[in-house]
Amino acid sequence: MGAIPTQRETASHLSGAPPHTAGASAQDLGRAHVALLGSSLAPGAARAMVRAALADWCARGLPGTEQLTEHLAADVLVVVSELVTNAVVHAGTDVEVVCLMEETGTVVVETADHHPSRAPRGGDDETPADPSEYGRGLRLVAALSEAWGITYRPGTKTVWARLPAAGRETAADAGGDAVTAEQIEAYAGREGPWTGHGPDARPWTEAAGEPPADGGCADAADTGLRGLRDREWLGRGALSFLAEASDLLAGQLDEDLVASLTGQLVVPRLADWCGVWLEDESLGRGAWSDEPGTAVGARLARVWHAGEGHIDELRLALEKDPPRARDPWRSGPVGHPWPGDALGTQGAALAYRLVAGGRPLGTLVIGRAGAAGFPDEITGLVEDLSRRVALAIGAARQYARQATISAVLQRGLLPGAVAEIPGVRSALVYEPRDKGGPSGDFYDLFPAGDGRWCFAVGDVQGKGPEAAVVIGLARPWLRLLAREQYGVPDVLDRLNQLLLDDATEAADAAARALVAVGGPPVAPGDGPQTRFLSLLYGELEPFEGGVRCTLASAGHPLPLLLAPDGAVRAVAAPQTLLGVVEDAAYTSETFELRSGETLLCVTDGVTERRSGSRQFDDGDGLAAALAGCAGLDAGLVAERIRRLVHEFGPRPPEDDLALLVLQAE
Repeated sequence: MGAIPTQRETASHLSGAPPHTAGASAQDLGRAHVALLGSSLAPGAARAMVRAALADWCARGLPGTEQLTEHLAADVLVVVSELVTNAVVHAGTDVEVVCLMEETGTVVVETADHHPSRAPRGGDDETPADPSEYGRGLRLVAALSEAWGITYRPGTKTVWARLPAAGRETAADAGGDAVTAEQIEAYAGREGPWTGHGPDARPWTEAAGEPPADGGCADAADTGLRGLRDREWLGRGALSFLAEASDLLAGQLDEDLVASLTGQLVVPRLADWCGVWLEDESLGRGAWSDEPGTAVGARLARVWHAGEGHIDELRLALEKDPPRARDPWRSGPVGHPWPGDALGTQGAALAYRLVAGGRPLGTLVIGRAGAAGFPDEITGLVEDLSRRVALAIGAARQYARQATISAVLQRGLLPGAVAEIPGVRSALVYEPRDKGGPSGDFYDLFPAGDGRWCFAVGDVQGKGPEAAVVIGLARPWLRLLAREQYGVPDVLDRLNQLLLDDATEAADAAARALVAVGGPPVAPGDGPQTRFLSLLYGELEPFEGGVRCTLASAGHPLPLLLAPDGAVRAVAAPQTLLGVVEDAAYTSETFELRSGETLLCVTDGVTERRSGSRQFDDGDGLAAALAGCAGLDAGLVAERIRRLVHEFGPRPPEDDLALLVLQAE
């Protein structure tokens, strides 16, 4: 047996790359640390700490700072912002931030929170913590880092990321100069206009008084730091930037997330600020009004600025002056008015139409301070990026449309409400595995007239549209036959024949279509005729002191009856699936549900829940779980079984879950 790790367990996201540990120290390493409250202000405070630390290390000439380029400094700020945002949003505790510089120039960022049981999210359904701070999971961190991972200690979870110096070479070898302390303070994520010139340039602060109207040193920025950044990006980073952008944008299923991620990709690498408008494509080409300052069906989805202090003012200015109407299919950027009232500087702004699949989807506007404006290479790079952004927005909208259709279809396949039965308490758990599509499981509980109520729990073979077709046939027919006073066996007989007839008609139609186009004939067993349905169907008749229950199981997990003393037994016999055998004759069983007794009906998502090679119902596991529910009311029984099913395996259930609990009062 190997040694048990008593201090920590580490998960690394790069094979063979050991994580950095906060407890390790090396001589002459730069190290900065800050503890922050878990609020929306934490990311900005962490960035300020890192900016100050990098400037201090450069001023002191610590080993490794000769490798620190402006590109690396900007990436470090992005990574610390993402890690702190993830910790605040998904842990909700105070956050400790550590930044270290090694002699090789590698920068290590660590964030520790106090919620170790909740791992950071990787991009599914992210939720913004604040309009100005959007967590994007760890995709951006993974794209910028050499390695990243998670270190677990008792009561603490630390997420770390290593950002190496480019190619382990100096900035001068890379085609530029090493960044200086003054440059870091003046440029990297600066919070406002500059004051002073040359080496004395510093971010403007309230203590320095009002900033100059033109930004003070726009010319110095254009000829110095801005040129350094452009050379580095255009010389080595353009292709990798577009590749990273494509990876980050691909698979995003929310257009607002795409807009937010676009802002983080553009600023500060390519522009000082940007805004993303999204249009209502249902309005067509007339979404923008010809009246100045008026937009119809368009909204400013995202505003991003290198200095967070300017975001609110910039948003107000851009909302007052949206992009003007023009040919949406015209390629390339067009000029956009500079929001001087909000920024207090002079500069250039460009607008790019976002078009995908022949549909105008929005507009990307970018701005850069200074008289030099945008080099042609930068405008071309942003044009390539805008195409990728448009494709991502189009894909997100297509997914949203499909999800809406699926949600509407799903609501139509399930009852709007579950009937209340005199003398019977009921509880239901329904969890489709695919939240965006129709489930293969369904349920129903409805009055059938003459003091009778009927219930059904079913599971269709397969998922998606094919399953929806079967449910769309089965559930209305169940209600119709029950209200026509057909007994339980007769309902199953007729539903079985209905499914067989429908499958035969569908197969014949498919065969005729293939013959019409000269295709090969359909072989027996092929085509859409394999529409099988497992169903548990029953009828309830309340009487004084209990409920008479008649039910039948057609290829479905058998219902279990729980007595008040904890005894559990099955109350139906297994029979053939519906839609398989012609002229099948189904039978039913009748029993009395006495006061305090509980009937549990489930789908195979419960009984076949897996953990490795084991299933939840192995060794009568479901019966044992139900026996432990003796004395609980219907709602608690349903919740306990649901929880046990989820806890049975380390991963979420891989099938739909449905269970119905009926309990005699």
